[in-house]
Amino acid sequence: MVARRADFGRPVDGFFARQPPELRTVLEALRAAIEEIAPDATASIKWGMPFYEIAGERMCALAGFTSHVNLILSGPPGTFADPDGLLEGDGKTGRHLKLRSLDEVPRDAVRRWIGAAAQLARGGGRPAS
Repeated sequence: MVARRADFGRPVDGFFARQPPELRTVLEALRAAIEEIAPDATASIKWGMPFYEIAGERMCALAGFTSHVNLILSGPPGTFADPDGLLEGDGKTGRHLKLRSLDEVPRDAVRRWIGAAAQLARGGGRPAS
C-alpha cells in the first residue's frame, strides 16, 4: 500500500505561493477562470497539485513544472473541441494544455474547456464544446 502524501487534501494556496513568479501569473489566471466559470467547484491538493471537483467529480487540475504549467482537463475522448490542436495527451481520461507564459493563454478556448469540464463533472453528459 502506498502512503498518502502529507499534503493530500490541503488547501491550494500554498501550491500557488511556491511557484516561480513568471509561472504563478499563469496559474493564477487559470485559477481565476476556474473560480469564475465553476464557482461550485472545490479545490484541494492531490498528488501535489490543485484538483478541482464538483460534487466529488474531478473537473480539472493545475500543475506547475520548472518551465511550464499545465491545465489538466478531465473527460473522455471527444469532450474538448480543439480545432487549433493546442491540447496534448492521448485523451483517454482527459487532455492538457501546456503554457509557458500568460501571453500564451488562449483565453476563449480555456473558458470553453473549463465550462465543458464543469458541465461533465456536474453530470451533464458530454458537452458540446
